[in-house]
Amino acid sequence: MLPEKTDTVVVGGGQAGLAMSEHLGNCGIPHVVLERARVAERWRSERWDSLVANGPAWHDRFPSMAFADTAPDAFATKHSVASYFEDFARQIDAPVHCGTEVRKVRRVEGGTGFRVETSKGTIEAQNIVAATGPFQKPVIPPVLPELAGLTQMHSSAYRNPDQLAPGAVLVVGAGSSGTQIASELQRAGRRVYLSVGPHDRPPRSYRGRDFCWWLGVLGKWESKTPPVGKAHVTIAVSGANGGETVDFRRLAAAGITLVGRTQGYDNGVLRFNADLVANIAAGDANYLSLLQEADDYALREGLDLPAESAAHVIPSDPGCLTDPILSLDLAEAGITTVIWATGFAQDFSWLQVDTFGPDGKPQHDCGVATAPGVYFIGLPWLSMRGSAFIWGVWVDARHVAQHIAARHSQATG
Repeated sequence: MLPEKTDTVVVGGGQAGLAMSEHLGNCGIPHVVLERARVAERWRSERWDSLVANGPAWHDRFPSMAFADTAPDAFATKHSVASYFEDFARQIDAPVHCGTEVRKVRRVEGGTGFRVETSKGTIEAQNIVAATGPFQKPVIPPVLPELAGLTQMHSSAYRNPDQLAPGAVLVVGAGSSGTQIASELQRAGRRVYLSVGPHDRPPRSYRGRDFCWWLGVLGKWESKTPPVGKAHVTIAVSGANGGETVDFRRLAAAGITLVGRTQGYDNGVLRFNADLVANIAAGDANYLSLLQEADDYALREGLDLPAESAAHVIPSDPGCLTDPILSLDLAEAGITTVIWATGFAQDFSWLQVDTFGPDGKPQHDCGVATAPGVYFIGLPWLSMRGSAFIWGVWVDARHVAQHIAARHSQATG
């Protein structure tokens, strides 16, 4: 049963909400965590069956608890990740209220704090932490009309190849989700087209170390702002099949047809931008630059790590790169399904306080909102590049909890 009042309400029972709960508990701050469904619900019901974490288990975890069923260098399955968060919630005795949807948060009229309206009643709090993460509202661009006669779904609704009607599949989006889904469909015997936009593609591992390790020693996880022009560039990395570097030329050699960004549709014909070659070249440049930075670091620090000269060799271009397809008759190609791996939009419609900019984005400093008593956690680049990752959200949650504790001390002292 919900209490009538508490100091802090944390909205969301995933990695962000649980990280907040640990640190709030350590600071002695009374709080509740409100989760609309189950702990780590999106890992359970909004991911495909074969998904594994994109980082090894030694990296993609909270500092205070290791995975019980996954080796440090292995990649946890989505079921293991969900179980991990369940176990963590029990370990810290998190005050999680599952099946409790937050419908509206407003300031208390004529008083202090906030009124939180939920599916199970109302609660008042001095602080609100929005811990709903970056994956809130699936985005499907309005390119293909329903009259096109195709099955369209977002990657969050995809489960496995057997789910789809017979026929070829177009996957739109070349980030981690799009490339992994396209590869899985191709291995299942499907004819697959993959629409590739701008992307970064780090090596899965290099010179015996995972790319997560390299980003750590090179100081890239702690970067405070994205490189110029890179704020919305997707990252193609995969823990599938034991972990492998995403190589679009290898995908093409396996039978996947690469096309540029999906541009428009007319009378059964889909059009693509003439940017495929440029997008692949930019991804290659990103890949090679990280290898060079790693080599320079290894030399500078005198690390005894085996050189990998072959990793610097870019294979020759497949036919879909030398002669890119700019339009495709969907019926002739036999395409019956389009999967949009096109990301998510944030949805804070429930948080009805004045802390959003003209673009609708939260205004905050490292998670501390411009509106007193409001906080955000788990968003990309909240304080650094690693903010949306499991370990990164834990670090940010500690900072936010300390701010809440100071606010609590001022109010009660």
